[in-house]
Amino acid sequence: MRLPSHPFRGPLFMVVSTGSYLINDTLMKLVTAGLPPYEVLLLRGLAALAWGTPLLLLMGYVGQLPLLFERRVLARNLAEMAAVLAYIVALANMPIADATALGQVTPLLMLLGASILFRERIGGLAMALIGVGFIGALMVAQPTGAGISVYALLALSNAVLCAVRDLAGRRIRAEVPGLIVAMSAVIVVLIGATVMHLATETWVTPQLDHLALLAGAGFFLIFGHLFIFLAYRVGPTGVVAPFYYFFTFWAVLSGVVVFNQFPNPLAIGGIALVVVSGIAVVLLDERRRRLAPLA
Repeated sequence: MRLPSHPFRGPLFMVVSTGSYLINDTLMKLVTAGLPPYEVLLLRGLAALAWGTPLLLLMGYVGQLPLLFERRVLARNLAEMAAVLAYIVALANMPIADATALGQVTPLLMLLGASILFRERIGGLAMALIGVGFIGALMVAQPTGAGISVYALLALSNAVLCAVRDLAGRRIRAEVPGLIVAMSAVIVVLIGATVMHLATETWVTPQLDHLALLAGAGFFLIFGHLFIFLAYRVGPTGVVAPFYYFFTFWAVLSGVVVFNQFPNPLAIGGIALVVVSGIAVVLLDERRRRLAPLA
């Protein structure tokens, strides 16, 4: 499925994706106050499956259901599963803005991955900016004498795995519908969450308000998965990637409005460093691409 090109389409899809993911994250964090994290993932996955299955049928994708487990789709979504399993534990134990800010190193890691996997050249200035981004991430994590908290490490692991996910997603054939990729992610994460719940947690009976919140989380999860995949499909990475940092805006807004959590000055400084360095890297990369034919 090829979507028509438009200069604003990729950035718009990324803004919609980040907003959808953050609504999902906010609803899940509310539920983790009463339910174990992997049980929350399990129930959210069932809700997303309930929302997404009729949509697949309405879109006429029945004949393409085998693509849910196509090799490259599955590789992308196994990385998604590992990322989410790490992130849900971090989200349950950290302010939402801090957990999200640590994930903002993903575009920087993608650039490093592209240089290794796709032989894309990175200059010294870009490497320095990547280093600044990691310093910002450490300012958010705020290690103590006992070291960085395990939850901050899980949030950083999520960033690495999300970069792996998006790099793998670049290899998926254009003929594979975005909704198929999104629903495959829902199914793979649901399987992983079920295994982790059975292995590590005791079932807690959810209340009606838990189920209502998770139904909403599942709904917005579908659109988060769909639009982040489509954003990189329809727009150049250098144009789309800066809008990934809307995650930080939505997360800080959610933390203040929903959880009454205000980042401390050091964390705010770290968030600013991550965002500024990330935008600078992708803009520098885009400038290099524009000038390359003139060399």
